Amino acid sequence: MNTLGKKIRLLRHQRGWSQEDVAKRLDISIPAFSKIETGITDVNLSRLDQISRLFDLTVVQLLATTDSEAETKHTAELTTLKRKLEEREAEVIELQKKVIDLYEVLHKKALV
Repeated sequence: MNTLGKKIRLLRHQRGWSQEDVAKRLDISIPAFSKIETGITDVNLSRLDQISRLFDLTVVQLLATTDSEAETKHTAELTTLKRKLEEREAEVIELQKKVIDLYEVLHKKALV
């Protein structure tokens, strides 16, 4: 397996996607995608661009070989933390709505 294929496989695993999921997103067959991951098939620039966009990367980031295991681990952790932060932000918004509703109820009672 070449470096690019390993990186694509790692990115796919980080997102919890199967080869079938990615193949569908790229509009190619599962065996064709498997050959990309294993390095059997060379990837042209158009396909590199498509894959990089799928994983929210630039082509340069996708091709960069300087990613260490630690950086990859941190990237996965950051993705998880980002998701948790988004969930917390949604909770805060809901709590703010409840506070506003309670204020309005109390304000109406005070006027009566």
